[in-house]
Amino acid sequence: MAQILLELAFLFFVGSCLGWCLEVLFRRFFSAKKWINPGFLTGPYLPLYGFGLTFMYGVSYIPVHTGAAWADKLILILIAGVMLTALEYVAGIIFIKGMKIKLWDYSSRPGNIQGIICPLFSFFWTAAAAIYILFIHRFITGWVGWFVNHMGFAFFVGLFFGVFIVDLAHSLNLSVKIRKFAKENHIVISFEKLKESIKDGIENAKVKAADRHKKMKASFLFAFKSVRPLQELLTEYWTLRQKNSVRKDSGDDKGCGKGKVAVNSQIESGCGENDVKKSPRDENGGEEPDLQSGRAEEK
Repeated sequence: MAQILLELAFLFFVGSCLGWCLEVLFRRFFSAKKWINPGFLTGPYLPLYGFGLTFMYGVSYIPVHTGAAWADKLILILIAGVMLTALEYVAGIIFIKGMKIKLWDYSSRPGNIQGIICPLFSFFWTAAAAIYILFIHRFITGWVGWFVNHMGFAFFVGLFFGVFIVDLAHSLNLSVKIRKFAKENHIVISFEKLKESIKDGIENAKVKAADRHKKMKASFLFAFKSVRPLQELLTEYWTLRQKNSVRKDSGDDKGCGKGKVAVNSQIESGCGENDVKKSPRDENGGEEPDLQSGRAEEK
């Protein structure tokens, strides 16, 4: 039993670190076109991918006997794809409902469910499962076998979990403050947009009078490292989102029924003079007022 737990811990460690690398590269070259530290935690790991690798490893050993090897593989791939999509959905719901934080948003994608999952990314997860089961599983099995025969490496895995737990405690403490602000304003915080807002504020801020021509450099890992209080950073973030929303609304067609959609915050507008008078504290106002609306900013 102890050996199985160590193997699962090793898989979680490998998946979390490799997943973080993939997400960093995805954001740099395909999504935001910037170097962004993804995820909720500070360190170079993403637990969602750690759980994902652990699940795929387990799925690979499900006994399937259809009489055709290709059919067996196909069934395992489909099972893994469904499990990864379900994992993404559960994680998204936990963050949105429990912490008022949205780590990703597929609201602009066709067929999305609450902006948390969508057919396109379910296809990507299934494709990833196919690559894993067909090509990578044999190597992961070899790594696990090596780990079992070199238990001294368990020290580094334990060190990883020690850092991970400290990081998790710090991030949860941070999320409590963010959640309080979000509940007061009836919004859900776009976590990456908040980090981008803080980064831009730091890099655009002038240093002291003696170094007026220099600019502060934002930290890649420590996105919330700032001399300013978190409450002030959150207020600035939300004010900018509101301004962007009002600017977007005022630039849209002025007729009724044109389907105005604010890009970064969702102020549901009526017609006429009430269009831009909604408060962020209105029940349907705010950045992510309603999971069922399916309208928000894409990751």
